[in-house]
Amino acid sequence: MSRRRRLGTKKKLALLASAAAVAGGGAFAMAATSNAAQAPKTAAESSVCQGLATALGNNQRFIADQQAAPDAQSAARIANRQAVVAQIEVQQEASGCVVGESAQDSPAAQPSQAASAPETPPTGGTAPGADDAVTGEQVCDGSTVTLSGEAGAPAASSNQFPAGTRLKVTNLDNDKSTTVEVTSVSGSCVLLNDAAFEQVREPGKFLIRRAVIEKVG
Repeated sequence: MSRRRRLGTKKKLALLASAAAVAGGGAFAMAATSNAAQAPKTAAESSVCQGLATALGNNQRFIADQQAAPDAQSAARIANRQAVVAQIEVQQEASGCVVGESAQDSPAAQPSQAASAPETPPTGGTAPGADDAVTGEQVCDGSTVTLSGEAGAPAASSNQFPAGTRLKVTNLDNDKSTTVEVTSVSGSCVLLNDAAFEQVREPGKFLIRRAVIEKVG
């Protein structure tokens, strides 16, 4: 009788162990599924992530260009852009994007190829800072516009126009425009700093896909 009781106890323990293993496996599977559902988004999956990836790629290319052909100010420029890169990566993490993913902006057309007859300005609202803008020579046809992550007063950087050039950027998706002065070099036709981008952006977006860029001074 005692032997049967011992065998019965062993069977019960074995059954309990099996149940615990099954429950544990189910919990692990649920946790794995939950983690997979929260996997960071790529630039191809989110317009926000694409904008941040483009901004990161532009700044990384600027740093590479400065390292390839340094001058007296290159060290300071590189240090500034490295800080911008770090800030963009913080924004990528906060937005649920793949941290460190970068993408180069779409190739910008040369000004001589993109010039066209002046267009009538959009009839929608105009952002602060665009009150002195006039319709000028349209440039960089087909280029997208994103932000550099730099602070300061509204300004832009460009790989085609020297410092002091005034560019008008219009977001055709919301008819907002801003006119800014080029103050530094970047890897794009026009790259807006944070303040300028805020004037023309759509909420939650870090990339302007349909933009009109005009040289007005």
